[in-house]
Amino acid sequence: MKYIGVNGVPTPSAEAVISVMDHGFMYGMGLFETFRTYDGEPGLLDKHLQRLNEGCGILGIPYEADEERVRREIKELLSLNGLSEGYVRLTVSAGEGPLGLSTEDYVRPAVIIYVKPLPLMDPSLYIRGKQLWRLRTRRNTPESEVRLKSLHYMNNLLARRELAVYEQGTQHRQGGALVSPSPQSPGSSIRLPAEGMQLTAEGYLAEGIASNLFFVEQGKLYTPEIGTGILPGITRAKVMELAPRCGLSLEEGRYPWDRLWSAEEIFVTNSVQELVPVTQLAEPEGKNAVVGGGEIGPVTKQLIYFYRESVGR
Repeated sequence: MKYIGVNGVPTPSAEAVISVMDHGFMYGMGLFETFRTYDGEPGLLDKHLQRLNEGCGILGIPYEADEERVRREIKELLSLNGLSEGYVRLTVSAGEGPLGLSTEDYVRPAVIIYVKPLPLMDPSLYIRGKQLWRLRTRRNTPESEVRLKSLHYMNNLLARRELAVYEQGTQHRQGGALVSPSPQSPGSSIRLPAEGMQLTAEGYLAEGIASNLFFVEQGKLYTPEIGTGILPGITRAKVMELAPRCGLSLEEGRYPWDRLWSAEEIFVTNSVQELVPVTQLAEPEGKNAVVGGGEIGPVTKQLIYFYRESVGR
């Protein structure tokens, strides 16, 4: 990144700084949204900004996003960074405050926009899909009634470090158990990309490290409920909206990991990769299974089509 937006000003990345007294840095008081562009325009921006505004209200951060201004700033940053499409992160940090836990609302938040090249996604990702690993790192409970996309990200980072061990395909001692190498796609030397699935403290399916989860059984779409402490994802909500177009009924609930072993299709969602099929399940102890014959299923394929059609691609 050559330029980063800092409080509305495109700033050379080496000069983009915030105060060491910012409570986003000191206490994790801040929120962010990540999304991608389509033909240079941010996808589902209104929904992302609505979630951001609501979260800032909960945290006492005086920020109300101006959608048109945000669009202009993103377009300018894309141009300055020589990009036609981009991965965008919009961060609102609480701003400066005293050392100590204050009960006062914040006054001057820091608003930072990062753009970087959109990750190159191999088309085969949407055919062969991903592995989904059951992680030992449990999903922590949210800091507020509903999980915010906050700067408190240690739980996700610890989960990502655990997944990295499995992705490396090396045996590793963890919690007294011998972790097996990452499985490969059946009949192939190709190792699938991986996502990690975090469970709640009670052992229910929660969400991926950077994704929400769906699975299909007998013409019905299932997803963990918000009460499990998951992030109410923007792409998740869009998929739920689109489900009836595929003739699917929808259920939100609490499901054990083992429920996935009988699923006909599984997929994960986020705003950058959209919908990605899961074609293999894996566990640290070495157990694994193929989902849906090892390729994307018809329901997932149809939902991807409708999603891209509605979001703008």
